[in-house]
Amino acid sequence: MTDDRPIGTASMKEDGTIVLDLRAESPQGDIGMAQFEYPPSDPEYQAILDHLGGLKPGESKLVLPWEEDEP
Repeated sequence: MTDDRPIGTASMKEDGTIVLDLRAESPQGDIGMAQFEYPPSDPEYQAILDHLGGLKPGESKLVLPWEEDEP
């Protein structure tokens, strides 16, 4: 079962690039943060856009965790 709390935010640049700002916490309290950028040419772009439920340039939204069977 996946935790439904957001793991970060997603935004889209004017050129269509998706920017993910993600955060993770371990049970011991360790915290990790990372930023990933996916331009429209990235092979994972459409899967990420689908997971987000769509995104438009200039828009931001919360990122929910991926299900274990999602790419």
